[in-house]
Order: sequence, then structure tokens, then C-alpha cells
Amino acid sequence: MMDHNTTKKPMKAKLTFNLPDDQHEWHNAVNANAMYLALWDLSQELRSMWKYQQYKTEEEYAIVETIRDKFHEILSEHNINLDK
Repeated sequence: MMDHNTTKKPMKAKLTFNLPDDQHEWHNAVNANAMYLALWDLSQELRSMWKYQQYKTEEEYAIVETIRDKFHEILSEHNINLDK
């Protein structure tokens, strides 16, 4: 009879950089979580402004909508999905 033990070993990954030559790439890797959180906060702020703010003119609303759409377009062009 086969053992159907579903315990999985944790997966590991290692990134290697040649410093100081790869300083910029290392910095981006080390700070990736902070960059993600900043993008997430900006996304949520734009969503809140678009959805809940009271604007005096339709033009103000359209400006926020344009900025929000452009932000998400840029994320998409770089294959960044903040919902993952």
C-alpha cells in the first residue's frame, strides 16, 4: 500500500548578487516588500478618492479617474498584480 503522506517540505529560494556591481538589483530585492506596500497604499488611496470623495466638478472626478486608470495601466504593463 502506498503512503499518501501529504506533508510537504518547505521550498527555499536563494538570490545571489555580486556586490558592489549588483548594488541596485540587491537594493530592489531587499526593499521589494516596502515597494509593494507603497504601491498598495497608493492603489487604495486612488480607489478611495475615486469612489468616496465629493467633488465640486465633474472635471475633478475625471482627473482622479484618469490618474487611477493610468496607475493600473502602468502596473499591468510591468506584470504587477497587487492582489496576489
